Amino acid sequence: MNSKLNLDRLDLQIIEHMMDDAEISYADLGKKLFVSGGTIHVRIKKLQKDGVVKGTRLNPDLKLLGYDVIAFIGIYLKESSLYDSVAKELHKIKEIVRLNYTTGNYSMFAEIVCKDISELRVVLHEKLQKIKGIERTETLISLEESFSRSVRILE
Repeated sequence: MNSKLNLDRLDLQIIEHMMDDAEISYADLGKKLFVSGGTIHVRIKKLQKDGVVKGTRLNPDLKLLGYDVIAFIGIYLKESSLYDSVAKELHKIKEIVRLNYTTGNYSMFAEIVCKDISELRVVLHEKLQKIKGIERTETLISLEESFSRSVRILE
């Protein structure tokens, strides 16, 4: 495993179980893994301190909250050296939920969540296109998310 962090199998089991159900109590998780709840607590605190666990997040149904549009934006930069400054500006756009620096056709690839097509148009036209360093963009609108899953840490 990762010797720099000194993670053992129990650490990885804890991470994997909590990725599936972050609400599980330490006592219940301890029972599943045949250790005490206190051991789970200590391990989680160590994983948080080491930066392996960055917190827990609520995963709401965005459609039920009125967010009907998920789009992916391929961003072409005028120069690759502009990545940091463009990323900083994109971070200010609240509708952008994920941004990656990529190889291939695009310099950057962003995921955007909006309530409707009108809001997406505003994000594209009034926010994104005005950022200095962006040459052009290509937008792909998601029709349906077929599945989403966590990375499997243990085989």
